[in-house]
Amino acid sequence: MSPVPVALRARDVGARLGGVPVLHAVDLALEPGRWTSIVGPNGAGKSTLLRVLAGLLPHQGSVWLGERLLSQWPARERARTLAWLGQSESAVDDLSVLDVALLGRLPHQAWLAKPNAQDLAVVEKYLRLTQAWDWRHRSLGALSGGERQRVLLARALSVEADMLLMDEPLANLDPPHQADWLQIVRSLVARGTTVVSVLHEVSIALQADTLVVMAQGRITHQGPTSDPRSHRAIEQVFGQRIAVHAVQGQWVALPVSAPFSKPMDIPE
Repeated sequence: MSPVPVALRARDVGARLGGVPVLHAVDLALEPGRWTSIVGPNGAGKSTLLRVLAGLLPHQGSVWLGERLLSQWPARERARTLAWLGQSESAVDDLSVLDVALLGRLPHQAWLAKPNAQDLAVVEKYLRLTQAWDWRHRSLGALSGGERQRVLLARALSVEADMLLMDEPLANLDPPHQADWLQIVRSLVARGTTVVSVLHEVSIALQADTLVVMAQGRITHQGPTSDPRSHRAIEQVFGQRIAVHAVQGQWVALPVSAPFSKPMDIPE
């Protein structure tokens, strides 16, 4: 039997933030052309792991992109292969929406070259897909948080990379635009893109192909979202405060009331 191909792999990965250990001996292997969501409580190390996988943080151990160590990839080739959307990303607020989205085409352009017709066509396609095309001449700083997030998503999509890593991509998005994001991800995976997302929205994370559950800087479970063991792992890592149910053919996570023996005292 031939081995299962791996798009992204972490081996014995550790990382520190401000000198404090945040990741501990993490091993992870992600299949190509699938959507993996990373979930866990605050402080579990989810965002740190994603930044390590993207090559944005120093770490111990090794990270492999395909058959090569991530560190061995030439910067431009890696930028064309792996796109990144971070949470609370800094961007130049004075830039227009169109110019921000065009940043996603830089890995495809010669040094100091101007965008060509293909670059402009790609960016227009994704600005329209995220419903941000009508703002293309407005400055990024003039947008609301949700509008800004849609522009940054268009920028990441404009790379047209084989792999897309997203940290809290649903931040500031209202439910209809969260549904749009979900449809975009499914379309990307259908055409062979590997997607990795860190999500607080557990019910949306449960729509992924694979779940990675984290706690205290370690992976406690990895498996298909349809696997009851994945559901138990989620419930356990959140202290049995949520429960996974099947609703209209989809898995959703619903809150469970804390087992207080008397009503909670709320200070006046």
